[in-house]
Amino acid sequence: MPYPEGHKIKVRGRIIGSAAKAFRSNGIHDTSVPFIMKGAGLTHGGFYSHFDNKDQLVSETCRYAIKDTIALLQKAADQAVEESKIHAVIHFYLSPYHRDHAEMGCILPALSGEISRLSEEVRQVFNLELQRMIDFVSDLGGIDHSSGSALLSLMVGTLMLARSVSNSQLSDSLLEAGKQQAKELIKNSPGGPTFDQNPC
Repeated sequence: MPYPEGHKIKVRGRIIGSAAKAFRSNGIHDTSVPFIMKGAGLTHGGFYSHFDNKDQLVSETCRYAIKDTIALLQKAADQAVEESKIHAVIHFYLSPYHRDHAEMGCILPALSGEISRLSEEVRQVFNLELQRMIDFVSDLGGIDHSSGSALLSLMVGTLMLARSVSNSQLSDSLLEAGKQQAKELIKNSPGGPTFDQNPC
């Protein structure tokens, strides 16, 4: 009996969703294809019906995960009430919740340390998706591209460090320091919003 129309696209989406969760949590090198397929409720043998190799999966997962992250951050921005949209994004990105739920958050902290050792195909896709994230924070904050690059770098680096330490108080203090510096960066950026309140 033939599969219904769109079945292969749905299965491919399940594989990419499983890969995104796994890569966010464990990185690329420590995540095997069988593990990804198991997470999608599929057998290892079916992988090559959808992807030529793991690099192709990594590239497509990168696109998917960045699109997903931008949607997540846009939702946080849209819910802002007593703070600017970019400040709402900073508060969400550098929150204990985002730190503790890597499987659903931004993929940049998980992949940044590995990308330089991967294929040129993957690196090119990563470059494009990184640019998309920089454009998003720059546009949202009303700041120039250089400031947007610095802001994203600060947030990604802070989150990486906060996740790397076992001391919870140190981790929390890193997040808090990152938030304060990110807001200072926005305040001092050309065209950036001013915001004098001190929201929690």
